Amino acid sequence: MMGILLIGASGLAREVLGAGLEDVTGVLDDDPAAHLAHCGGVVVRGGLDEAVRRPQDQLLICIGPGRARRDVVRRLADAGVGPERFATFVAPSARIGRGVAIGRGSILLDGVVVTADARVGAHVVVMPHGTITHDDTLADHVTLAAGVSLGGGVAVGEAAYIGMNASVHPGVSIGHDATVGMGAAVLRDVPDGETWVGVPARPLRSAVRAMPARVDPTLSTSIREVFA
Repeated sequence: MMGILLIGASGLAREVLGAGLEDVTGVLDDDPAAHLAHCGGVVVRGGLDEAVRRPQDQLLICIGPGRARRDVVRRLADAGVGPERFATFVAPSARIGRGVAIGRGSILLDGVVVTADARVGAHVVVMPHGTITHDDTLADHVTLAAGVSLGGGVAVGEAAYIGMNASVHPGVSIGHDATVGMGAAVLRDVPDGETWVGVPARPLRSAVRAMPARVDPTLSTSIREVFA
């Protein structure tokens, strides 16, 4: 009987289980300390190699960072695991509008809304209460943290990360491997690989320089640590 193996004994795996994913036969994780333990009540059956040994099962990558998901997909591809092996999970409470396409391996959790004619790539993760509106395009391995709101016509590049409760103005592009800090308001394009924070959002170094003198000087170090 075909089931689903979750890859990554993580908080995201527990959220997926809690949101109602059924037919999960186990969790895979390369950390030996996790083997034969449980994640969300499901046994951890071994490392990633088990995905190759259990071809009857579908796979769902439950690893938070998009770059790490991308690395796992590439590793599995090198081992002969094709895209047809990947499951897609849309929580029952999510609302998916007309003309929306969602790629294999993607996860849309509770309360997510995708309104109309949007394109969500493969292995995308949208955490609870994210909003994706008309004509948005999310490339593969994108991560939207909880409460992110995208205006219409936004393009998000491969493996980009948008932090909790951030908002992106209609028509703006977020580059591949870019990071947007939580609570940011993005009003203009974010280049590939850059980290932007603040309201309005700007490059991290500029935001740190613009901090008022009364702000604790250690805060700039903390910001760098969070968005490294």
